[in-house]
Amino acid sequence: MATGARPFLLLAFWTMAAPARSPGEEGDGGWRRREPGAPAVVAEEERCTVERRADLSYAEFVQHYAFSRPVILQGLTDNSKFRAQCSRERLLASFADSMVRLSTANTYSYQKVDLPFQEYVEQMLHPQNPFSMGNDTLYFFGDNNLTEWAPLFRHYSPPPFGLLGTTAAYSFGIAGAGSGVPFHWHGPGFSEVIYGRKRWFLYPPERTPEFHPNKTTLAWLRDTYPALAPSARPLECTVQAGEVLYFPDRWWHATLNLDISVFISTFLS
Repeated sequence: MATGARPFLLLAFWTMAAPARSPGEEGDGGWRRREPGAPAVVAEEERCTVERRADLSYAEFVQHYAFSRPVILQGLTDNSKFRAQCSRERLLASFADSMVRLSTANTYSYQKVDLPFQEYVEQMLHPQNPFSMGNDTLYFFGDNNLTEWAPLFRHYSPPPFGLLGTTAAYSFGIAGAGSGVPFHWHGPGFSEVIYGRKRWFLYPPERTPEFHPNKTTLAWLRDTYPALAPSARPLECTVQAGEVLYFPDRWWHATLNLDISVFISTFLS
């Protein structure tokens, strides 16, 4: 297993009753906490260098992307029901007292901290301090409790593209603006943004990026990225809500949440 690889749980699912929608639920799900007119923590890239496909067949996926390069997939599944269940109000109503396990936002993610979900949502989703180190930064991604969180995921429809000989495992997360995971690699997978936006930086296996494993992605973007020659820059793109990014096996990748983001990954192993 690669440095930075993490175990993930196979999840089962349930159906929740759909309460009446609250204001903001259909747009940002109640997650956006930045005041109108306030500057964004990080902007999107000047030019997306990852291809977007809205009409991709499985044969094309295998031939052109599955083993060779990342791609952003659009319109493959309808996750509107899952998205509705992931609003801030509904998640707090269902999981406020549930304990969640947070991981440090560095390449190795050695440290784990448990705290109630409501405390995480209300106190720890503030914008990332650009000067904090990765081992001082905690957020919720993966390490989902199978029994407590499985019911939420019954509504999720994963991307329909699999790889022979692999099994899918899900990882769910919520993170504040400016947070993210530094460069690491593992097996292939899909990552879907439910609310918010997530900016990705990707290098093929043969090109090890220049990074410090205990510096946050935000610090890397500030300190290292500007000095990279154009030929040394990664593939990059901001994945919008409802889009799915696929990354092949062993591709280096780092992520940066541009807003408070809710996301789910499907890892193939």
